[in-house]
Amino acid sequence: MARLTGARAGPARRWGCAAAAFLLLLLTAQAAQRAELSGDATAATINHSLTLLQRLQELLQSGNGSDAVLQVRAAPTADAKVFHVHQLLLGLQSDVFEGLLRNQSVLTLHEPPESAALFDKFIRYLYCGGVSILLHQAIPMHQLATKYRVRALQRGVADYMRSHLASESSQGHVVGWYEYAARAGDRALQESCLQFLAWNLSAVLASAEWASVSAELLLLLLERSDLVLHSELELYTAVEGWLGRRQPEAAVAERVLRAIRYPMIAPAQLFRLQAQSAALARHRAAVHDLLFQAFQFHAASPLHFAKYFDVNCSMFLPRNYLAPAWGAQWVINNPARDDRSTSFQTQLGPSSHDAGKRVTWNVLFSPRWLPVSLRPVYSDSVAGALQPARIEDGRPRLLITPATSSSDFAGVSFQKTVLVGVRQQGRLLLKHAYSFHQSSDEVPDFLAHADLQRRTSEYLIDNSLHLHIIVKPVYHALIKARK
Repeated sequence: MARLTGARAGPARRWGCAAAAFLLLLLTAQAAQRAELSGDATAATINHSLTLLQRLQELLQSGNGSDAVLQVRAAPTADAKVFHVHQLLLGLQSDVFEGLLRNQSVLTLHEPPESAALFDKFIRYLYCGGVSILLHQAIPMHQLATKYRVRALQRGVADYMRSHLASESSQGHVVGWYEYAARAGDRALQESCLQFLAWNLSAVLASAEWASVSAELLLLLLERSDLVLHSELELYTAVEGWLGRRQPEAAVAERVLRAIRYPMIAPAQLFRLQAQSAALARHRAAVHDLLFQAFQFHAASPLHFAKYFDVNCSMFLPRNYLAPAWGAQWVINNPARDDRSTSFQTQLGPSSHDAGKRVTWNVLFSPRWLPVSLRPVYSDSVAGALQPARIEDGRPRLLITPATSSSDFAGVSFQKTVLVGVRQQGRLLLKHAYSFHQSSDEVPDFLAHADLQRRTSEYLIDNSLHLHIIVKPVYHALIKARK
């Protein structure tokens, strides 16, 4: 059958094939609905939807009965990709196409090269409702879905991106996805990318992706206390490398350097940075006050320091450091079976004044702790009988307590963070983090939605629960700082 454009096609020819396809789809859906609602035991659903989808795809490939032509150009001088399409099917999926094709049958579209390369996939989705994409195709496909207001595809691509943050790629992709989400105004995707970067920062720092981080994203990350990395020195080293490669203007470089938490770096390392760091040598005046304050913090007792400085600010709050001084790893084999316990030590505080002081922590894990309301009780109906509690009514419990209470704790409370490692796309990454209130010994929602009975649970790696427990000392200004 010849390919026709709207100017010469008659009404029957123009709409015949597309209308027939749409009518068949409608009749199939109605028949299925009637069967479901009838309640008749002899009712059955005859589903040929896959055949319909195949015929719609063949219709797109052949162009039979088409009533419009799309000419897609990646550049003004580039050859156009030509698609013989059906206005009805495009209009059903996109009100933008419905408007563009209302009074014309030949339409020229100008798209970026990456989007133009995927336009055949995009059109196929409009006909068949499905598309397969790769990591590097997510952004251009999302751009096409956004431009032509194909809402379902837009949501589907965003969901794909959120579920593939952990996928491995040669140059990395999460930073690029974050920057795109910020431009597109997708706050949910933006926050998912930002959280992934924060919780897996050490892996990002060691990747090629780190060089592509923008100044805005870097400053957002540096503001966060939930960054997971080995130490603040590791972060400073990565930031110095970023400054050397990007060479931002002085104001940006100074904001970045002032976001480093220098009191969390040991004095010996601070002396070495002052002597060897090119970034500090170039911008020493901008951070001189912070370095001086850090040395004072390490030299004085925390209680004495708190008399003169406000210690309730982010500069004196540790991030989620993986170094042994701040916590310990704990791998629990077969966590659905029995209660487990362990112990570990942490440094009392980040100040060098507390460097020799250790706190011992006892940890209890119970896979099926029951709240009081669900614990076995005596039944009134059968004397002496216990109403058994179901295993599934319980939930995992993690309790972290100091082995002893000491007067050395004066002025210090402890934030506890439990990181749960998972395997995603073949990589070991952090996906879940639980934080305790400073005055609490227990996380109220720890693994509340985890199914530890199931070996394929995303919380388990080789049937083991991989935890990293971090204890962050927080100093309190017991005496109001002098002005």
